[in-house]
Amino acid sequence: MTEPVATQAHAENADLREQVIAALKCVYDPEIPVDIYELGLIYELDVDEEGFVDVVMTLTTPSCPVAGQMPGMVKAAVEQVEGVKAAEVLLTWEPQWTMERMSEAARLRLGFM
Repeated sequence: MTEPVATQAHAENADLREQVIAALKCVYDPEIPVDIYELGLIYELDVDEEGFVDVVMTLTTPSCPVAGQMPGMVKAAVEQVEGVKAAEVLLTWEPQWTMERMSEAARLRLGFM
């Protein structure tokens, strides 16, 4: 018995989303030894069925030394994922990032717990 096409497409999209998240976890803030996903710098992640990815992200501070390069680094990491056709990365400062956005793993790693 085969899965309905819609269910199969949803599963494939979920798998691609997980692969994109894994790619995001390979991008690090140069001043903090935690990846940008666990730091909570990714505000939105949209992966459509056709392989187009939209990322809305922030940085820990507008004066981050890699503010100009980080969106390009994220775009390159996401576009390396097999099945991704293209990625767009939007850098935003609203809402402002706070440490509460960090995952429990990030807080543990940085000694905040």
